[in-house]
Amino acid sequence: MAEIGIGIVGGGYMGKAHAVAMSAVAAVFDTALRPRLEMICTTTPEGASEKARQFGFARATADWRVLVADSRVQAVVIASPQDTHREIALAAFAAGKHVFCEKPLGLGVADSAAMLEAARRSGLIHMTGFNYIRTPASQLARRIIAAGEIGRVTWFRGEHTEDFCADPMQPASWRTRGRHNGNMGDLAPHIINGALALMGPITSLCADIETVHKTRPSAAGPETVTNDDQGHLMCRFAGGAMGHLFISRVATGRKMGYAYEVYGTEGALRFDQEDQNALWLYRSSDPQGRQGFAKILTGPEHPDYQAFCLGPGHGTGYQDQIIIEARDFLEAIATGGPRWPTFEDGHMVNRIIEAAWASQESRGWVDLGPMEKAGEPS
Repeated sequence: MAEIGIGIVGGGYMGKAHAVAMSAVAAVFDTALRPRLEMICTTTPEGASEKARQFGFARATADWRVLVADSRVQAVVIASPQDTHREIALAAFAAGKHVFCEKPLGLGVADSAAMLEAARRSGLIHMTGFNYIRTPASQLARRIIAAGEIGRVTWFRGEHTEDFCADPMQPASWRTRGRHNGNMGDLAPHIINGALALMGPITSLCADIETVHKTRPSAAGPETVTNDDQGHLMCRFAGGAMGHLFISRVATGRKMGYAYEVYGTEGALRFDQEDQNALWLYRSSDPQGRQGFAKILTGPEHPDYQAFCLGPGHGTGYQDQIIIEARDFLEAIATGGPRWPTFEDGHMVNRIIEAAWASQESRGWVDLGPMEKAGEPS
C-alpha cells in the first residue's frame, strides 16, 4: 500500500490536531494513500523532539527549511502563525511538495496571491484549512441549497462569535497586537468561507469594524490594543441574495458561535456549531398546522458521517472535521485532482477581508468585481 511522508510545521493546537488526523485518517476512511508521520518542526530542538515523541513522528527539527528540504517529506502541513505561511509554502512548492495550509493564507491578499501563483505554477496539490464547513450537517446544507430544495435563496445571515476576549481585564497578548491577529484575521475567515460555500461569490459589501476594549492590562501598565474585537458586513451575493455577517471575539457567552440562517422562497435552514450534529429545516410545502423548523439529526445517510459512527444522532466532533480534511488532502494527492477548499478559496476569503477594511476606512460600499464560485462539495 502506498505511503506518503508528512511533515508538519507547528506543534501547537492546530499542529496537534493535524498530527492526530494524519494518524487516524487511514483507519477511519481506509485511504489508498497512507500517511507516514515523518517530521515535525517547532521553534526549539527540545520542543520539537518532545512533540515528535508525543505525536509519533519519526524525526524532529527546529528549522522548517530542514523539513521542507527532506526527501522523505512529500507533503507539508503548515500549522504555524500567518506571518510564516508565505515563505514556507513557496519553498515547499519549489521543492516539489504538496501543501495544506491553515487559514488564513498568510497576512493578507499579497501573501495569498503569491502563494496561489506558486501553487498553480507547481501543478501540486494545495488546500486551505477551513474545517467548520466540513461538518456532515453543513455539507448537507450545501446540498439542500444547491438542489433548490428551499427555492431561490433571498437572504443569508452568518456569524462567528466567541468570547475569549470579552473580559476587559484579560491581559494583553499576541492576540491583541497587529491587525492580522485581530478578529477579522482570526475568526472572520471561517464564516466568510462558509458564506461563499453556501451562497456563492460576494459581489459587494459594506463593513463596520471596531475595537471594543481599547486597552488591556500588562506588566508595564495599560497597553493599547492594535487590532479589532468585532465587525459586521452587509453584503450582496452574485445570485442576488442579501447577506449579513457578524464576527466577534467579545460576544459574551458564545463559545463556538459559527452559525447561519438561510431563507429561500420555499423554505429555510438554520445551523449552530455549538449543536454541530443538527440542521434545522423549514419547508413551506408542509400543510398548515404542521409547519415549523424540523430538527434533522445527522446520521450515516449524511456526508462523511458513517466513517465515524453508525448510530444516527451519536454525533461527530471537532477532531473529526480535521480528519475529513486529511482524507480530502490525501485523495487529492492520490488522484492528482484538487479538493475543495483550495488556495483559490483561501485567496477569495482574503480579498473579502481586504474589501471589508477598505469599506471601514471609506465608510461606504465596496465592489469586489469578478470572483470565482467556491468549489463544489466533495
